[in-house]
Amino acid sequence: MDLQITNKTAFISGSTKGIGFATALGLAKEGVKVWLNGRSEMSVDAAKARLLAAVPDASVSGIAADLSTAAGCNAVVNALPAVDILVNNLGIFEPKPFEAIPDEDWFRFFETNVMSGVRLSRHYLPLMKQQNWGRIIFVSSESAIQIPEEMIHYGMTKTAQIALARGLAESTKGTAVTVNTVLPGPSRSEGVETFVQQIADQQGMTFDEMEREFFNNIRPSSLIQRFATPEEDANMIVYLCGVGAAATNGAALRVDGGVVRAAL
Repeated sequence: MDLQITNKTAFISGSTKGIGFATALGLAKEGVKVWLNGRSEMSVDAAKARLLAAVPDASVSGIAADLSTAAGCNAVVNALPAVDILVNNLGIFEPKPFEAIPDEDWFRFFETNVMSGVRLSRHYLPLMKQQNWGRIIFVSSESAIQIPEEMIHYGMTKTAQIALARGLAESTKGTAVTVNTVLPGPSRSEGVETFVQQIADQQGMTFDEMEREFFNNIRPSSLIQRFATPEEDANMIVYLCGVGAAATNGAALRVDGGVVRAAL
């Protein structure tokens, strides 16, 4: 499918690995001018090299900035004043009992997972509406709907992203700008893979055995009974960036492997 977004410009936050990198790769294959982001120059340069190895003729640039801060977001918009596509992918997670989550963690999660998208969207959305075309996508999680007991602070931020995206979409009425949210389920990103492998090692299990244990006991409602790949999650994000997705606006679309037991 030709998504008709060749030569559009996209910025993907937190895109040196995982779903963010898979999204950047998918957009680059569509001829989009991709801007990667990570906290360090080293991580951005490494991701850029990986992407160019996969798509040699890609137009790819990078910005090293910590988007959990206002200064980091300002650095991005100063370096890249306008984009056609904004993917708010940056996110952190950490299993921790509710009673053990201090105020600092609540604020850290909100600044990283929510305010990064708020600040970038506040700059880019008016410009998109002015040019009468644009795509903003928030990468949320099925944890926005089924708040995980083991990381309530994470679930709170994912729910906030859905509310934010829907509110922003309301402001695009009558334009060719869309704002949507994608809700991946348990995915085998680098962070999750490392976390699961550590638990597996502690329990004397292989990764595959731990994966089966996870879906038997922690996410038993999953219909695919495995971790999704970042590429599978990114496929939905990349599609929503295309011209053919123009009628999808203000939506929260699940790529959760059927974890959420709901028809809608």
